[in-house]
Amino acid sequence: MSVATARILLEAACCRLAAAGVPDPRRDARLLLGAALDLPPAALLTDPDRVVGPEAAERFRVDVERREKREPVSRILGRREFWSLPFRVTPATLDPRPDSETLVEAVLRVIPDRNAQLRLADLGTGTGCLLLALLSELPRATGLGIDCDPSAVATAEINARELGLADRAVFRTGDWLAGVSDDFDVIVSNPPYIPTEEIDRLEPEVAQWEPRLALSGGVDGLDAYRAMAPQIASHLRRDGVAALEFGAGQARGVSDILEASGLEIRGFRHDLAGVLRCVLASRGSAKK
Repeated sequence: MSVATARILLEAACCRLAAAGVPDPRRDARLLLGAALDLPPAALLTDPDRVVGPEAAERFRVDVERREKREPVSRILGRREFWSLPFRVTPATLDPRPDSETLVEAVLRVIPDRNAQLRLADLGTGTGCLLLALLSELPRATGLGIDCDPSAVATAEINARELGLADRAVFRTGDWLAGVSDDFDVIVSNPPYIPTEEIDRLEPEVAQWEPRLALSGGVDGLDAYRAMAPQIASHLRRDGVAALEFGAGQARGVSDILEASGLEIRGFRHDLAGVLRCVLASRGSAKK
């Protein structure tokens, strides 16, 4: 009976994933085998001839089959790192992506005092990654995360507890800021912004596995901004800032919607690929 080593299993998995069209088969195979062995993926580089026991090999086989069907690694493993923090990912939540870290960085850059007692809101919170990443950097801040899906809210609550931030974060089910009486120093959101008819043309990892509710932005992708903008204008404090993610080519449309609600555009931020990804806005000077 042949002995299964990490090298042999990885090579076979890479071939299968490449044939299935997976973009980075070697990286994904290494992540999956590392998880099956409960080891950091880097350990496989330093010890490629490590013997893999039958239980770990079987788990790896099953996970590779799932990845062949283009199920994202984060959904197979049930977790994703965001802002160097571990987050649980469930079928009700978007998979947190590095592009969205642009919002966290943008907010932190405009906060003059990170020790201030700030009040934050995260609209369409999903995993809670935006709110919880900010709270991890703002030790005296508190926050409210809102999502229309109760299952997403439950996931965000688990993430808050596991990150030790549950005492400063509250999550609730709701329709953006409808029914909320608080005002906020910071409002962030990564809302649905994919034009509905374009979703099925996206890569399978998105079209088949992300929750449609968290993707679909209506005919032009801007429905969520139209709903949020007046509420943000009503709940943002005088010196506060709103940071909203948007898709490629949507900067003008989103900024027009925000300005029509009385908000002033403070600037835009690019993601790591150089794509305009985030708009910063504040209360208009005429707002009472």
